[in-house]
Amino acid sequence: MTDAGPGHDSEGLWRALAPQTLARLLHTYGSSQFGVCEDAVQDALLEAYVRWPASPPDDPQAWLTAAARRRYIDRVRSDRRRRDREERVALLAAPLSHDGLQSDDTLLLLQLCCHPALSRSGQVALTLRAVAGLSTQQIANAYQVPEATIAQRITRAKRRLAELGGAFTRPAGVDERMAPVLDVLYVMFTEAHHTTSGAPAHDTDLAAESIRLVRLLRAGAPESTEVAGLLALMLLTEARHPARTGAGGRLVPLDEQDRRLWDRTAVEEGLALLDAVVPGAEPGPYLLQACIAGVHAHAPDTESTDWDEVHALYTVLEHATGGRNPMITLNRIVAASMVHGPEDALALLDDLADSHPRLARLDAVRAHLLERTGRTDEAAAAYRRAIAATVNVAEQHHLRDRLRALGPEL
Repeated sequence: MTDAGPGHDSEGLWRALAPQTLARLLHTYGSSQFGVCEDAVQDALLEAYVRWPASPPDDPQAWLTAAARRRYIDRVRSDRRRRDREERVALLAAPLSHDGLQSDDTLLLLQLCCHPALSRSGQVALTLRAVAGLSTQQIANAYQVPEATIAQRITRAKRRLAELGGAFTRPAGVDERMAPVLDVLYVMFTEAHHTTSGAPAHDTDLAAESIRLVRLLRAGAPESTEVAGLLALMLLTEARHPARTGAGGRLVPLDEQDRRLWDRTAVEEGLALLDAVVPGAEPGPYLLQACIAGVHAHAPDTESTDWDEVHALYTVLEHATGGRNPMITLNRIVAASMVHGPEDALALLDDLADSHPRLARLDAVRAHLLERTGRTDEAAAAYRRAIAATVNVAEQHHLRDRLRALGPEL
């Protein structure tokens, strides 16, 4: 390895190595030591950040695992109340053979974090932190809740794992924890495409890792239509990436993208998955979203998109999720605007705003609908509110471009 140092895609390297390292420590010391193991991995990453630019290791994973084990033992020794446990733990620090681990440590860590004894909110928050490496602020932004709430969920989940104790082992069946695992992977991928942490419009490494993990799930649960649906959704969405940014990193919305730039290999794989699993399947939320992405993938442009089908699918999706996800409702309203016109959609948007006034993208959608009706003053005000509420810099630039297009006086 020669490019491990800071400034050369190091963030992607840390993201790939950290979950694997944490999984190996947990495999050795048990899930009751989750918090200490996670701290040890962070210490080792900091040491690597300092040392690797001058002396990159031949095997980064082995180096980081060994460093994390040393840091773990140092932390155990620093706590006098654990003195009786120290020698036993140190004896377990012998290098693990590849035969002693499952085929993918990150997937195993994902399943551990989704332990059924944890609440669903705790499962998702802990996994996004430990596996995806998202900050508490990013997770809070994804779920539209205060950062302190996410921090509390993570703390409670770690405490519960410590209370449970036990070895770090694979669940009895791959389906046992499928629902929260899929939820986590979906949020990982959503964060990759709508980053809430600053400038990048797209986190390529996080998107690739999400797809890789879903492929592993697909191999372990080939009969699951929801796993197939999530993989198809990710592929069809990721296929748009080459057309999603323009000159200077400017964001290009779906209706303005040159679809000839879409990754046809990813599109064809996604559509083939849908063709294989949709007939006779009971559609779940991820399969329904993949079907919506499939309608867009079949259309050469926005005008020829089957918006009646998109609207119908969003209506079914909203019903399937019990109307609990306001983003699904928002997307249904956007589809309704393409079928029935922007005025009807604005009335629906007012109803949604009454129940979810702080919903992300609500003002951006409102501004676009107002612009389509010719109400430019109101559209300008909505664009300004949307800009103020948007964290991602690329999305801010896009909204400012739309605002400026309304006229210099606005």
